Amino acid sequence: MTSDVRTLDASPALAVDRLRIELRSRGTSTELVHDVSFALSRGERLALVGESGSGKTITALSLMRLLRDPLVITGGSISLGSDTELTTMNEGQLSRIRGGRVAMIYQDPLTALNPVLRIGHQLVEAIRLHSPLSKAAARGRAIELLGQVGLSQPASRIDAYPHEFSGGMRQRVMIAMALSGDPEVLIADEPTTALDVTTQAHILSLLDALVSDRGISVLLITHDLGIAAGFCDRVHVMYAGRIVERSDVFSIYANPLHPYSEALLDAVCRLDIDLSHEIPAIPGYPPAPTALPDGCVFSPRCGSRQPRCFTEVPADVVVGERMAACHFAAERQRPTDGVLAEVPPR
Repeated sequence: MTSDVRTLDASPALAVDRLRIELRSRGTSTELVHDVSFALSRGERLALVGESGSGKTITALSLMRLLRDPLVITGGSISLGSDTELTTMNEGQLSRIRGGRVAMIYQDPLTALNPVLRIGHQLVEAIRLHSPLSKAAARGRAIELLGQVGLSQPASRIDAYPHEFSGGMRQRVMIAMALSGDPEVLIADEPTTALDVTTQAHILSLLDALVSDRGISVLLITHDLGIAAGFCDRVHVMYAGRIVERSDVFSIYANPLHPYSEALLDAVCRLDIDLSHEIPAIPGYPPAPTALPDGCVFSPRCGSRQPRCFTEVPADVVVGERMAACHFAAERQRPTDGVLAEVPPR
């Protein structure tokens, strides 16, 4: 765990305020992301967690202004540092920001990398886009980056094609490409989902060391609460396009304030459980954006629901330095003495 020893700069590297995203198609519009707000401090790691379909990846892509029709940002602001508003930039301005001040590691490197271009060509292109280096100097820098991300024999492998690399090797190339512009903010969208457990651990350890050395702020998009526990300082839980809980990483594992957060933790497959018993699962499915329930959006699946949950939309209840969009968040708070209890082992 790194979050208990690192000192964070409180000034924001990235600030999102009341972000709204709609899907517009055939004359209709459906809101997919509803008034999402969060701030990422300099040097901080923040996890955005939730099931598939909760709005995590759409939110991440919007931060890079990579959404395309029929997805549209309809409200809110996205600020990089204190001087750059991304929602008002044109494509020319954004091209100088993407890969430079803010970069992204995608979920599947095989689809993110161009299959017909050599690894070196793609890295050199990314490096030269944000620096005045010559092709020869950029190639040297690319070899250096591949070595830094743990790729053996980088000088001889730089001219390979993506299909000649394993999944873990391709992910290392993606990390090298993301770091090539010395970004202030790194968005990692499920960076280890397609990898086996051993390779996943290697990639996370590598990423941890690299971002610590460079002081990079990281927004980690994941459904894996074990990864969030071991890598991040804070956790935001997202459901049906909304942030339903904000917490430091210690407190959410010891005492989740929202029933959805608790259900996600209960559903984690642990190494120390009795495998003769069925692993708890959240009943049902996340609601379709076109058929959101009245009241609390999680109420149809919540084991703690009360009658008011079906009719009243819960406010964001602040409990200490935490927040949960639950009518009963205050009652769910219990003393934890700052101890990270029962973190799912990896």
